[in-house]
Amino acid sequence: MSDLQQRFEQAQKDVVSLAERPQNAVLLKLYAYYKQAVDGDVSGDKPGAFDLVAKKKYAAWEDIKGTSSDAAMQLYIDEVQGLLDEE
Repeated sequence: MSDLQQRFEQAQKDVVSLAERPQNAVLLKLYAYYKQAVDGDVSGDKPGAFDLVAKKKYAAWEDIKGTSSDAAMQLYIDEVQGLLDEE
């Protein structure tokens, strides 16, 4: 397992142990970075207009389409580190 993969997995553990829940905008970024790192570019049907949460998640993931898996992992790690530094 690469160092980046290990740091990515650690960041996933760190984010759930935060004292305070991050704001929704931050959670959307984390979701998008995670999905891009693990699944690659956005796929599947766009959620319907009435499923607002799924629609926002899809849009956040779609916004980073084309980002490499490694870059998405690093963005996720950096975002979590920023949250940890704020504590």
